[in-house]
Amino acid sequence: MIAPSILSADFANLAREADAVRGSDWLHVDVMDAHFVPNLTLGLPVVQSLLGATDIPIDCHLMIEDPGRWAPPYAEAGAYNVTFHAEATDDPTAVARDIRAAGAKAGLSIKPGTALDPYLDILGSFDTLLVMSVEPGFGGQSFMPEVLDKVRTLRTRIDADDLRILVEIDGGINADTIEQAAEAGVDCFVAGSAVYGADDPAAAVQALRAQAAAVRG
Repeated sequence: MIAPSILSADFANLAREADAVRGSDWLHVDVMDAHFVPNLTLGLPVVQSLLGATDIPIDCHLMIEDPGRWAPPYAEAGAYNVTFHAEATDDPTAVARDIRAAGAKAGLSIKPGTALDPYLDILGSFDTLLVMSVEPGFGGQSFMPEVLDKVRTLRTRIDADDLRILVEIDGGINADTIEQAAEAGVDCFVAGSAVYGADDPAAAVQALRAQAAAVRG
């Protein structure tokens, strides 16, 4: 699965930019509040507008404080998947339960420096586990290959326990990095500049998907 990140798109023309990646599996939307991360992007009103402008499922990545309060409205608005950060809450399973009750899939994200072990026993509460392969907050950063050890651990645990959860990765994914991420066990790849920096974003999505599929079989 390929999820183009509109963080790398033209914010003045988001409907057009969504249409430019038609055929993508998800459209990844980074919501940042300038508190949890040192950047401010967009919020619920823009997501609501996007939902009316595209039929690509919206994958909301909330890099915000207090997800227990702010995450469910994104699900209520119609986002397909709503992911929040483990570091932003003391009760991730409760937040996930509320997101699901509001009608969306629930995702948990962890920063590169966050240990995975504390969350392995609650994986069943989530539909997506998003491993950050850059420090969250800004696009265009270089891929951190050391996070792939977490992906391998996740893949082993998910397969051993027969869990229905997608492993997603976000940060520095491009033609040079997607194959090693796929080999480690990633299911869904967030790609920003590798897609929106291409002359033909839709073709870039297809090319990245083909690379990952060749590795995953």
